[in-house]
Amino acid sequence: MPRTKKNQNKKTFVIPEKLPILPLMNMVVFPNVIMPLVVNDESLVRLINDSVASSKIVGIFANKPDEKGEVGNKEIYNVGTAVIILRMFRGDRDGSARILVQGLGRIALKKIEKEEPYLTGSVEQLKESKSQGLKLTALLRSVTETFSEIISLSHSLPEELKIALNTIKTPSKVGDFIASNLNLPIEKRQKILEETDIEERLIVLSSFLNKELKLLKLTSKIQEDVEEELEKDQKDYYLREQLRAIKKELGETDEESQELEELEKKLAKKKLPEIAAKAAKRELKRLNRMSSASSEYTVARTYLDWLLDLPWNEEVKDRIEIPKAREILDEDHYGLKEIKERILEYMAVKKLTEKSRGSILCLVGPPGTGKTSIGRSIARAMGRKFVRASLGGVRDEAEIRGHRRTYIGSMPGIIIKNLRQTGVRNPVMMLDEVDKLSSSNQGDPSSALLEALDPEQNSSFVDHYLDVPFDLSKVMFIMTANYTEYIPEPLIDRMELIEFPSYILQEKVSIAKNYIVKRQIDQNGLNSKDIKFTDKAIEFIVQNYTREAGVRRLEQRIEKICRKVAVMKAEGRKTGVKIDIERVREFLGNKYITPEMAGRKDEIGICTGLAWSPGGGSILFIEATLMKGSERVKITGHLGDVMKESAEIAISYMRSNADRLGIDLAKFEKSDLHIHVPDGATPKDGPSAGLAIATAIVSLYTANPVRRSVAMTGEISLHGRAMEIGGLREKIIAARKAGIKTVLIPEDNVKDLEDIPEEVLKTLQVKPVKTIWQVLELALKKRIDVKKKV
Repeated sequence: MPRTKKNQNKKTFVIPEKLPILPLMNMVVFPNVIMPLVVNDESLVRLINDSVASSKIVGIFANKPDEKGEVGNKEIYNVGTAVIILRMFRGDRDGSARILVQGLGRIALKKIEKEEPYLTGSVEQLKESKSQGLKLTALLRSVTETFSEIISLSHSLPEELKIALNTIKTPSKVGDFIASNLNLPIEKRQKILEETDIEERLIVLSSFLNKELKLLKLTSKIQEDVEEELEKDQKDYYLREQLRAIKKELGETDEESQELEELEKKLAKKKLPEIAAKAAKRELKRLNRMSSASSEYTVARTYLDWLLDLPWNEEVKDRIEIPKAREILDEDHYGLKEIKERILEYMAVKKLTEKSRGSILCLVGPPGTGKTSIGRSIARAMGRKFVRASLGGVRDEAEIRGHRRTYIGSMPGIIIKNLRQTGVRNPVMMLDEVDKLSSSNQGDPSSALLEALDPEQNSSFVDHYLDVPFDLSKVMFIMTANYTEYIPEPLIDRMELIEFPSYILQEKVSIAKNYIVKRQIDQNGLNSKDIKFTDKAIEFIVQNYTREAGVRRLEQRIEKICRKVAVMKAEGRKTGVKIDIERVREFLGNKYITPEMAGRKDEIGICTGLAWSPGGGSILFIEATLMKGSERVKITGHLGDVMKESAEIAISYMRSNADRLGIDLAKFEKSDLHIHVPDGATPKDGPSAGLAIATAIVSLYTANPVRRSVAMTGEISLHGRAMEIGGLREKIIAARKAGIKTVLIPEDNVKDLEDIPEEVLKTLQVKPVKTIWQVLELALKKRIDVKKKV
């Protein structure tokens, strides 16, 4: 081992010019410091073995921060420390090497000599610039005192470091000793290592020490504040209990004590179920131990209020008298005979047996047909309270089942909220627009509804906020929806669907005369002497200013007329206005809804179909045209996949029967076919336009106009059969409103004609068809000479 002797007791090691390089991740070794290291890499273990066998001196350099963490010349700093290996221990199992090293001096890497089997480089020992004087003495004293204070405040640094620090007298060694024991980032440690001027090194170190000391002082202050606060809370509780006892002896009570006593009395009177009573008593005990200024006090108090305010046992007695109920339903709603009968059946079963839980009613139909208002009538007929909640747009399961109390501002779900609002446990609860629920990453609200609606489970419904079971079996749930397709299947299984039909013209006029006009006159501050509507005027409004299945838009139009008269009355002008057709034009303007068939004539390639939507029925024009091309087909009009498939089936059937229809297939090869359904902004889907599409295509290729007075609905099969469809009532009402004379329907839909009012069928020719050939014979203007199929 190369060394020189200065005296008998001290050894000075000579650092070779070439050294094996040991790179370390996130670690800087300082001179004069003894440090244990563990080496796992196979090549580095070999480096240690070779070094131990020779000079025992290696160069340790820190890796620069790098995402990959690869070792190489570009990834290590240029300044490191030469160390001597004092001891080495080999790991028998993992092949690692554990070494104890002591820093000898700062070295600079000049050049990498070899990279295999491990790094070897040329190094140069860095000399420190020595300085003396008061400034150095002051710096040395400053860093020593600051580090001693850091040791006192830190929990991670042992007190023995102070003793070790006092034994070191050399400024350079003091700086390296302190830097090696400070928890500093790798960049700051390297900065101290690279500084060869002792004064500058101590200045840099002093800056880092002061920052660390400020951080420790702040941490210590925070801990002291927390401990003081805890002690203060305990002291406050003890004093509060003493004060409460003193006031009790004196016969005096403070506001907080009085509030808690009232809660105790309320809890004693309230007959809560056993589980709920235990939860309430537990929260009351917590309140007694807490300060009213604590945030937890408000949370516990709010929860206790919910438990005590809910109607666990309170209910109203049903007053079900079927004749009276029938009278109320007839008084509140015009028509809807089948729906009223079903509701009376439901109420009769409720009256005859208490055990019958019944089914969940789901009222399905277009907007404005009276679904929500009939729920109020049911509650009135049964003598129960009514409450309504909208489910439209609800995306979070917690809106149904409540938020857990761990969250700030948590509240129960809408079912528990509505029960608290009514104050009874057996109201009629209407959940509107169940088809507009949507799921998200906050859960699926429809799944949360399953437990609440299922008669077999809802006797122990658990809201997350309450966290105790509540009996919902006494609640009469009524759901409403526009689309059954959007209601999840498990929910539909638990409900009985009652379909609300579209209103015909006569029904709308009767509803307006008997209900809407009276209501709007009263709501707008008028009386029967101020305004009077003629039957012709109401019919004119329905036909020319509304296009809907229900009567919501009709009510808005009547309300607008009443407001105009209200302005006249408020200004002191003469009222007693008779609302006839001329007055309707004056008040509502001339912006009529244009009839669909206005200006239409028998045309080639244009066929009238019938469609259904949640807003009721409507007519649909199917257009087809040819252009020069190469047998391509284009389908437009914002159509869904099913409707596009109907168009493809119609084209395939027409091509396969081209000879029978007298169509030249060469037209296909030289032309492109474009099928379009106008009103492209409105999405359209479903199979029931199949017959109309096929008729439009045949009309186009045979140059045979389609009768404008004929409309049709029905799905087409690949063999030309007319197949059954849904929504026939709404479609036929739409056809009559549009001025259609003849409606073609699939023969399988004849049974559905029973649901259509007789006055509608009297004004239309409804003709059942089995195949597309019958449709073509009735719809096309010119008779097709159908050739027999060979």
